[in-house]
Amino acid sequence: MSTGFERDAGDFSRGARAVVVLPDTGNAARDADARLEETAGLAMAIGVAVIEKVAVRLRQPKPGTLIGSGQIDALAEMIRDKELQLAVFDASLSAIQQRNLETALGCKVIDRTGLILEIFGERARTAEGRLQVELAHLDYQAGRLVRSWTHLERQRGGFGFLGGPGETQIEADRRLIRDRMARLKRELEQVSRTRTLHRDRRQRAPWPVIALVGYTNAGKSTLFNRLTGADVMAENLLFATLDPTLRQVELPGIDKAILSDTVGFVSELPTQLVAAFKATLEEVISADLLIHVRDIAHPDSEAQRTDVEKVLSEIGVDLETPRFEAWNKLDLLDDARRAALIEEAAKREDVMALSAVSGEGVDALIAAVAARLTEGHRRYTIALDPADGAGAAWLHQHGDVLGQSIEGDMALYEVRMAPRDYERFGMRH
Repeated sequence: MSTGFERDAGDFSRGARAVVVLPDTGNAARDADARLEETAGLAMAIGVAVIEKVAVRLRQPKPGTLIGSGQIDALAEMIRDKELQLAVFDASLSAIQQRNLETALGCKVIDRTGLILEIFGERARTAEGRLQVELAHLDYQAGRLVRSWTHLERQRGGFGFLGGPGETQIEADRRLIRDRMARLKRELEQVSRTRTLHRDRRQRAPWPVIALVGYTNAGKSTLFNRLTGADVMAENLLFATLDPTLRQVELPGIDKAILSDTVGFVSELPTQLVAAFKATLEEVISADLLIHVRDIAHPDSEAQRTDVEKVLSEIGVDLETPRFEAWNKLDLLDDARRAALIEEAAKREDVMALSAVSGEGVDALIAAVAARLTEGHRRYTIALDPADGAGAAWLHQHGDVLGQSIEGDMALYEVRMAPRDYERFGMRH
């Protein structure tokens, strides 16, 4: 449903010629060139033509424009000379800074938060995803009414849905946004309740849930497809996956597990999106095991790992939840780097080096995940009537049958399985 509001980030056309501007604070945790490439990738993901990428040294942020007047003049000259229509700032801009920069540069300006919201708005496919994006966008837009309307200080009286006499337009617009956000939150709470019911049903089954998490474009969906045989959208594209996807997967010693592919994280993920996507990310919160997929070939791989762990903490993931790191994209490394990483991963129990594209290391990951999920399994001796074919099949399906023998008129099975599966078997017999 449309809100009737003009989208703050979306009033530029696809194909707009743009410059990406990185206000560089000299943060050693991130490589400036890699950060510029990432932001350019975000812009290109919504059809923007990135013509220039510029890092601007930022010693002291300016309250009105973030960057200095000399830097603004140089940017404005570049924008005029190259006939650019858009400046994408890899930073969080206040509404005043955004307005002042647009005036000074003579083109549309969008910040990192607005850019990510725009991508999410374009990519969301399910009704739930669209609700989440709209809620996040309204939250972002609510603080920017000062630049989104030209008629804000007019008085609108009399009658009509915008309010009574004397109510300024900005007050009416804020009230409309507030009311719409309240409705969206109610709808998302219903989605969350439905998801909780489904999750409770799965836990009673009970099937373990494995969630793939990681930085955007780390290769989660490619690995998901490799593990499940699914055809989830997997492209060399930032935020290719927004809506959660669940598939059944078979693991050694486990009859069935649920694998969840989730939205990729990104540095400085807008707080509006973290809050709005809480319902989707509940699959991560309740998972029995996390696989943190890392693009180990990326120059900022370690910083990306920190960003993902930060978001996991923000959404309330238990630090005790078992997890693996999947060092993905070995196929992109030279032989020496690849051999060194494989050797390093082999020394750690919680790391697997692999390539989701070629399949190298994936079988080892599957075995490690199965072993971790079956760590609490115990060995049981179970006696069955030899004619109980269904019972024998159940044991083979839900446990690891180590051996069987006949004693008297009973068939004895040595089985390793989870205590909860043993209890379930007891309820069947």
